[in-house]
Amino acid sequence: MSARSLRLPSLLLGLALAWHGHAAEPPSDIEAQSRALQRASAAVVGVRVLAVEDARSAATLGRTRQGSGVVIGSGDLVLTIGYLVLEAEQVQLITDDEREVPARLVGYDVATGFGLVQPLAPLRIEPAPYGSAAALARGEPLMIVSGGEDGAVSAAQLLSRRSFSGYWEYHLDGALFTAPARPDHSGAGLFNGRGELVGIGSLLLKDAAGPGAPPQSGNLFVPIDLLLPILPELRSRGSSSLSRRAWMGVSCVEAEGTIRVVRVNSDSPAEVAGLEPGDRILRIDGTAVHALEVLWKTLWAGGAPEREVTLDIVRAGQPQTLKLQSVDRMKTLKSAQGI
Repeated sequence: MSARSLRLPSLLLGLALAWHGHAAEPPSDIEAQSRALQRASAAVVGVRVLAVEDARSAATLGRTRQGSGVVIGSGDLVLTIGYLVLEAEQVQLITDDEREVPARLVGYDVATGFGLVQPLAPLRIEPAPYGSAAALARGEPLMIVSGGEDGAVSAAQLLSRRSFSGYWEYHLDGALFTAPARPDHSGAGLFNGRGELVGIGSLLLKDAAGPGAPPQSGNLFVPIDLLLPILPELRSRGSSSLSRRAWMGVSCVEAEGTIRVVRVNSDSPAEVAGLEPGDRILRIDGTAVHALEVLWKTLWAGGAPEREVTLDIVRAGQPQTLKLQSVDRMKTLKSAQGI
């Protein structure tokens, strides 16, 4: 048994009591609540990944990766965070009873950040029911569960639900921010008091409380609400249609209404065009940008994934105009033979 399983009974009872204390209605059955949380916890497995040897993502994520995933659907799929399984060659799922089950990559969705894998042998694990991230209230008690040998379960609270723009050409509407922070967040399951899955763990942040609030460490979870509309497409095609969008290969930060380049991916459209760290981006295709959200959304909405993109920049105090040929991000990713 995993360390998580040995600690579960008392922890889950405490979580059930906390949830009922927060609820507007009197508790109906604390034991039933605890059982629901127990079932939710049991649906979380460990995920161990080896990326293909020449994976582009290995430079930032490493070739070997470890995190968690949640059994969903009819028990034949595991939902995780996409960067764990990005360019995966081998995937292993680790259950609470210490079985190692091989799995195959089914899909990676650039737009949401979800990853989907399929076990190649029966997991014999009851899938987690879906909840609604949109229905969560600020301050609501939640449960975070990670899987694998060092899996753990803990209580958390919802700090906020708001949009999030990542420096790596990523934007998410309705992201869930929780505290206290969990370092083992990658692919972890976020559950409400009814034991329903409401989010998948993505990031550890220092400003989880949001703009204008005191610094507070916490986690970002991708809301489960984004999965259901795209699940059939993700399962059949490997990604959603929204993932077929322009990519420049650049990392940027936003500060005081300005956008500055901090990293340029090797052999990317941005590198070929001559973009450099330190450049300040003023406009993209004629649209002024003052926030990462504007930069990314303008890029994606500007036309076909593969097209000419115009960037007006400032370098060393001098204005310049660069033109680059964006590419479809999905076409740059490598996969194991046969996938």
